[in-house]
Amino acid sequence: MTTAVSKKLRREVLEANLRIPRAGLATLTWGNVSGVDREAGVFVIKPSGVAYDVLGEEDLVVVSLADGSVVEGHLRPSTDTETHRSLYLAFPSVGGVTHTHSTHAVAFAQARRPIPVLGTTHADTFNGPVPVTATLTPQQCARDYEYHTGQVIVDLLDRDDTRAREVPGALVAHHGPFTWGADATTSLEHAIICEAVAEMALHTIALGTVEPPQHVLDRHFTRKHGPDAYYGNPPSA
Repeated sequence: MTTAVSKKLRREVLEANLRIPRAGLATLTWGNVSGVDREAGVFVIKPSGVAYDVLGEEDLVVVSLADGSVVEGHLRPSTDTETHRSLYLAFPSVGGVTHTHSTHAVAFAQARRPIPVLGTTHADTFNGPVPVTATLTPQQCARDYEYHTGQVIVDLLDRDDTRAREVPGALVAHHGPFTWGADATTSLEHAIICEAVAEMALHTIALGTVEPPQHVLDRHFTRKHGPDAYYGNPPSA
């Protein structure tokens, strides 16, 4: 069966996955990026356990958004596929999802602590702490584990698409970060930012935290997001 997935989407998902090790977000094969084509009802994701240095466009797997079945591809999709699918189904604004095991973000996840907002670098992207989920129950781990991993994120955000846009990431307790965005590239950029602010937060906590002024944090978020945003320039024609 041939889908309507564009070569552009395949290329974007491949490039985003290849950036994971270059950005220092993964050891071995610990990470994956996907991108969705909602019109076609599918998403494209990295295959399970394939090394980044041999990953090619032909290795990517196309998965049905409706039921999680493989539509195209000769390899098994990432074991995190059902988590990605849960996020796409819950949040209409999400066009790409990234999961990594980056060191500093994982440290917060393993401690079951949200990444606090301690300065403007964090506030530029996340309008609030990067939250941490509840711990999965034995029953959730015993069956449909990856689906339930997605659902604890969905529950954490109260299935609120606005909240998902304003805080485009979460830490799964004892596991690691999932981030998302309007497309695969943006979701990967949010993973890079999540790891950076987690590292900054750990250093700041070691020195002793000082509560940042809320009006400064708000200013940094709104100058990049929302109707009054003015950061950056439009893409070249």
